[in-house]
This record gives sequence, C-alpha cells and structure tokens, in this order.
Amino acid sequence: MPLRTRLCPLFGQLWWNSFRFCRKQTSIFDSVLRLPLFALTSESQSYRPMAKSKFEYVRKFETDDTCLPNCWIVVRLDGRNFHKFAEIHDFAKPNDDRALQLMSKCAESVMQELEDIVLAYGQSDEYSFVFRKKSHWFKRRASKFMTHVASQFASSFVFFWKDYFTDQPLLYPPGFDGRVILYPSNQNLKDYLSWRQADCHINNLYNTAFWTLVTKGNLTTSKAEERLRVEETTTKTVKLPKEQLDKEISVTRTRNKVIALHCDIIGDQFWEEHSDILEDAS
Repeated sequence: MPLRTRLCPLFGQLWWNSFRFCRKQTSIFDSVLRLPLFALTSESQSYRPMAKSKFEYVRKFETDDTCLPNCWIVVRLDGRNFHKFAEIHDFAKPNDDRALQLMSKCAESVMQELEDIVLAYGQSDEYSFVFRKKSHWFKRRASKFMTHVASQFASSFVFFWKDYFTDQPLLYPPGFDGRVILYPSNQNLKDYLSWRQADCHINNLYNTAFWTLVTKGNLTTSKAEERLRVEETTTKTVKLPKEQLDKEISVTRTRNKVIALHCDIIGDQFWEEHSDILEDAS
C-alpha cells in the first residue's frame, strides 16, 4: 500500500470516512499508525487545541512509569543487530578500535547533555548509564530516561561516524534498544557493573581466540567454533590478557568534565579512587 501524507483534522468524520478501511482492521491502530499524520496551524487553517478539550480524557491511558525513589537508575543500551552492522561496515576482528572509540565518544556526548549521569560503562555494542540515586530529572519517569539516552546516543553515533571511519561511509542508520533497571543499594550497583565487566572479559577472550583460529589458524568459522566448544557444566576461570585490557571502557565524571578510563571496576580500587560517585546516595 503506498504511503500518503495528508494534512487534515481528525476531529470530525471527514478523515474517518475517507479511510473506512481502518474500521475493518482487527485494531484501528494497525492501519492508522502506518500513516504519517500532521497537526498544523496556518493562516488559512486553525484547529482547536487538545488542552482542555473533550478529547483530553485519552491522557488517562498513559502508564505511570515513575521510578522508585532512593534507587540508582541504570539505562542500558544495546545495538540492534550489530553483528550484521559490523559485517556490512567491515569492522576489524575481534575488536575494531574505531568502533570502540566512537561508542565512547557517543557516551561522552550523552553524559555532557544529561548531567545527572555519574558513570557510564561500555563494551562491544552496549553501554550502561548510571543516573544519580536522588535524581529528579523528568520526575524520574523511566520512559524519559530511556528515550533521551537512546536518542542522544544514536544521533551522536551517526553525527560522529565520519570522525572515526574516515574511509568507510555509513551505509544505513544504526538502531539501539534500551531498558531501565533500578538498584536500591550501592552494592547492587557495583555488582551490576561487575557483572557487565565479567561478561566483557569472557566474551573478549572467546572472540580473540575464535578470530585468531580463523585468521591465523586458517580454520573455518564452524571449525573454530567446534574447537572452542565446551560443556555447559564446565567451570572455567577466565583472566583477560594484558594486551586486551584497553578493550574495556569506563567513563566517569570529575566535576563538570567527562573523562574516559580503561580500568577494572570489579575490584575495590576504582571505587576507592572515585568514592564521590557513591557519595550521592548518602
């Protein structure tokens, strides 16, 4: 069905009569939301405002998504289908420094724009942003936290792309999904960040070994995967090689300046050196 743009009011029956097929759908929104609609005011046309009209009752359908008080608010972004994105844009394996630096630049942009963020941690195609425990930004509405972070990060990714991929044009816009998680205690927050960094260590070790077998061992991807396969019940202690330590990124705020750190956040040293981060909870 071709898309058509129509500038018209939705108050009366004219629009609905013109698109009677909407009423035949299982849900009216199945069809209506496929059409780009605009509510404009011009010298030749004026429409009644929504405020204080009989239609204002629809606001009651909005869900209250206020985050619980006295909790750390974490927004985690993940790249949408980034395996395909990395392949099409010819990312280096197992880690592309250009992509990692671009992701950190996007996180820096988010932190500069949203000052209630005290810490951000990133790996691969994901980034976690920690908002102050006592933040009252946008009345602590989860949807506002998530959409602002996701939109600022995604737009920064496109805006700064050319600064890091000078010889590779952006072939299509990337997407990022987001989620909001609440952590009531400082230990919960530290354990969350430790979980993400431990996950980074394990994935990075596997990817480094995998692509070494492919690029230097002349194995196919399926053979390399078979070589590295272990039983799920096997317990392995994994330590990140020293040469890979710069593949993990932690970003924190010092006064009004955002700085990037390459460090361990599982141990106590980072938290002791940056005790001001958790002081917000007191």
